[in-house]
Amino acid sequence: MPVSLDRLLVVGISSRALFDLEAEEAIFRTQGLEAYRQHQLDNEAEILKLGAGFALVRALLKLNALTPNQRFVEVVIMSRNSTETSMRIFNSIKHYDLDITRAVLSGGASLAPYLHAFNVSLFLSLHEDDVQAAINSGVASALLYQKPANAFEELDQIRIAFDGDAVIFSDESERIYQTQGIEAFENHERENALKPLPEGPFARLLKALAFIQSSFKNSGGRTAPIRTALVTARSSPAHERVIRTLRAWDVTIDETFFMGGVSKSDVLAAFKPHMFFDDQPGHCDRASPLVQTGRVPLRADVKDH
Repeated sequence: MPVSLDRLLVVGISSRALFDLEAEEAIFRTQGLEAYRQHQLDNEAEILKLGAGFALVRALLKLNALTPNQRFVEVVIMSRNSTETSMRIFNSIKHYDLDITRAVLSGGASLAPYLHAFNVSLFLSLHEDDVQAAINSGVASALLYQKPANAFEELDQIRIAFDGDAVIFSDESERIYQTQGIEAFENHERENALKPLPEGPFARLLKALAFIQSSFKNSGGRTAPIRTALVTARSSPAHERVIRTLRAWDVTIDETFFMGGVSKSDVLAAFKPHMFFDDQPGHCDRASPLVQTGRVPLRADVKDH
């Protein structure tokens, strides 16, 4: 019987997001593919340093060690590298003892067609074109910012923070705010308070995390291995629809912050997430020096509205 990934949280991550390949990227951009190829072959035995997505991946993989007979997470390396230049990546995975056995090495071709083949729930990359293509195909995806200084501080829990509109929820309400202003937005949310918000690109991921959390609820008083936070610019009266939507989805978020326009950065620094997902470049720019941040682009068909 073939192995099924259907009931697992599958994270697809580019090699440049898992490891620090910025020097190699510079060689590729300034000297070309052949110089990059030769550099990787010459340095095959040199272990790569940790990249922007490493801390989250390592934390998620630890979930598999908590229950002896059940896996929760699979990680797939999704790289535009060729097979020939990939050995350094696999050597580094082995060095850091990461439980990663699957890879897509596309040899320069787009990665998006392979996301659904591996049932990827979350795709992380530093290549904007790949992230945009992934979002367009309906996969939760984020463009990672370079890691802050404290990115590899060990925490007892996996901590993930989400923005609301255009991330967990659709951008329907966000567009009203952007085009018609705060008063129209608040009126719309008040009038639709009993109607659950449509799902956004990260709704499936949030539900998968909630399912994993529920598996540890009766674990003898042990601290839950995952803690989630919603950090949204919304405030009263737009809070009610959010609360009712999460109830309708049967999803519990551990901590919720209705910021009402106040900067999210201090709250995020206190929460210490392994990753913060937001769609607004301004929010991401302010958060990224403090916590690991991933920007969620709008789908191309949404941008055209």
